[in-house]
Amino acid sequence: MMKTVQAIADAVAALGLVLRGGFHPGSDDGVPAMPDGGAASTVLMIGNVGGSGGDPMWRVFAASRHRCAGADPLDDWTRAMIDPLARRVGAAALYPFGAPPHLPFQRWAMRADDVFPSPLGILVHPDYGLWHGYRAALAFAERLDLPPRDRAPSPCATCVDKPCLSTCPVGAFAPGGYDVARCAAHVESPAGAGCLGRGCRARLACPVAPEMAPAPDQARFHMEAFLRGVRRRRP
Repeated sequence: MMKTVQAIADAVAALGLVLRGGFHPGSDDGVPAMPDGGAASTVLMIGNVGGSGGDPMWRVFAASRHRCAGADPLDDWTRAMIDPLARRVGAAALYPFGAPPHLPFQRWAMRADDVFPSPLGILVHPDYGLWHGYRAALAFAERLDLPPRDRAPSPCATCVDKPCLSTCPVGAFAPGGYDVARCAAHVESPAGAGCLGRGCRARLACPVAPEMAPAPDQARFHMEAFLRGVRRRRP
């Protein structure tokens, strides 16, 4: 059974995913109890990075998504990949999706990785910009040795212009929050065809790692998933 972080990272990479760091949780981190009722001692974050053909997760998922034809095919695929891995390494699989209450994945990500809140509300990484994500976590009863963090600063701290806040064609983003309804209404309209087909213009305006922005097929998939989620929540 794999019990080293490097062995688990290699197993995750074989699925097209990336080990995004880990942390030793405390009582205030909101990590669920292990199946036997005990506390988790280590949490490893799993996600994806990059775009424009450079995201291994997208390549693997796109080649196999015909097997996951439900309402949330990427979530279904993630479970299909991670659940067997969790059983193999003796971990509990945790996910940021599913029925509420949702687990605090953004808070966990900041405990595990060099990511920071951006003006858009999503996490920014010094090397990947806004083009990364967290798809799952593995919780272990054992306390595993974790590699040291880089501790890089937030790129938003030195971004003076903050173009992400001024590029949205309908002003859905502001320092006070994100107007989901206004964004979705625009993306659904003929005027929003560019956002639907290429991705969020505010996100694309970020000057950090623009070369990692997703290719059109990946961007459209995520925008359509965003719209499906909004429609499900409408009264």
